[in-house]
Amino acid sequence: MEAVFVHPVRVYYQDTDTGGVVYHASYLNFMERARYEWLRELGFTVDTMIRSHKMIFLIRSLSIEYFRPAVLDDLLDITVKTVEIGRSRITLQQQIMREQGTLASATVHAVCVGADTLKPISIPAPLRQKIEKQPS
Repeated sequence: MEAVFVHPVRVYYQDTDTGGVVYHASYLNFMERARYEWLRELGFTVDTMIRSHKMIFLIRSLSIEYFRPAVLDDLLDITVKTVEIGRSRITLQQQIMREQGTLASATVHAVCVGADTLKPISIPAPLRQKIEKQPS
């Protein structure tokens, strides 16, 4: 589970404060987009997870550290790497990078829950298998 998924994101005006610096909460949006695209690449859109597997992921906790600011028009690479996968929980490491430098780093704990009950359930076997088979 060492494979790293990379999703490019351009910083738009809406992502910044009045000084053209990326607003701290925008980094969370960038990471959410990357997680969505990562799941999509594995063949699991949100619609598929809800309709076919009756599940969604909820963020249980997220710890983020900011190192350097991103600014208007930067092209960023947002990474997603699986660190650990349990019965219903997955731990991901995400980084926001610009030209080989890390701007922010986060550890994300997501929980698989029933779409109707919002209570923890096992990660569906087809998704678990795809995550575990990611190339190193």
